Amino acid sequence: MNPIEALGLAFGAGFSSGLNLYATVATLGLLQRFGIIHLPPSLEVLSHPVVLGFAVALYAVEFFADKIPYLDTLWDSLHTFIRPPAAAVIAYGAASAVSPEWRWAAALLAGGVALTAHGTKASTRAAVNTLPEPFSNWALSFGEDLLAVWLTWFATAHPLASVVIVVALLILCAYLLYHLFRFVRRSLANF
Repeated sequence: MNPIEALGLAFGAGFSSGLNLYATVATLGLLQRFGIIHLPPSLEVLSHPVVLGFAVALYAVEFFADKIPYLDTLWDSLHTFIRPPAAAVIAYGAASAVSPEWRWAAALLAGGVALTAHGTKASTRAAVNTLPEPFSNWALSFGEDLLAVWLTWFATAHPLASVVIVVALLILCAYLLYHLFRFVRRSLANF
């Protein structure tokens, strides 16, 4: 894997992991298992049946937990300590062909990207939980799952383009977080 592919995978898998870690791991593992992509040797373990089984099982749990208001907020709060470090580990493994300092840079970058994606997801979902109907929560959940799977595949197929897409998504995250925090600040000022 060349440095551009490693950067694309670090960005794409980082953002995807921030949305849904288990879908990201399962997608990478399945793509490797069926020969669609060739992961670096340090990430080939993702295609092992045990790892795939756990990733798919945990994805199924997350799939249902994400659809239930307030349970999704609890799930996201617990995953604040899981998704960013896991994204960093994936990026570190993806960058196995580059020098150690660049591997660490990729890991830190992916962890930061995952934390940004995760923070935006968790904040948005907490805001949506205040709505009385469940359909917007379900729509967001399905959209996040689709984006996580698609972006993971896209990062392996088109690494440079995925960097551009993730940068655009990070700008969108900054915009959403800015407006969510303004909303919270105005709401608290009314008390």
